[in-house]
Amino acid sequence: MAFEQSPDDPEHRVLPFRARQPVHRPPPAAPDGDSPVEGLSRFERPDSGDDDFRHRMWMNVLAFGFLVLLVGGGIWMADNMATMRKNQDCVLSGRRTCNQFEAPAAGSLTPSTAKIAPASN
Repeated sequence: MAFEQSPDDPEHRVLPFRARQPVHRPPPAAPDGDSPVEGLSRFERPDSGDDDFRHRMWMNVLAFGFLVLLVGGGIWMADNMATMRKNQDCVLSGRRTCNQFEAPAAGSLTPSTAKIAPASN
């Protein structure tokens, strides 16, 4: 089935694209020392070899510990906010049994922990 295109149909017109012209860039600077930036040698570290590996690793451990505390605090805060939102939604909807209470198991209470008065005969 052939689709015939009418020349007056603006919705189905195919536009021809021409190839782009090459971009003219200036040639790279010659490596003979004509650098546009002067004096980079003052930012280089001297190659003396006394890199304090122990200090650097200690700083990495401290940074990692700080990040662990930061992420843990963020997770704890997000969990608290979700719990508070759930409780607030429950209370605002008019329910009275919003808080969950955990009851001890039936056999776990003893007279010393339950504070039951002894029976008198």
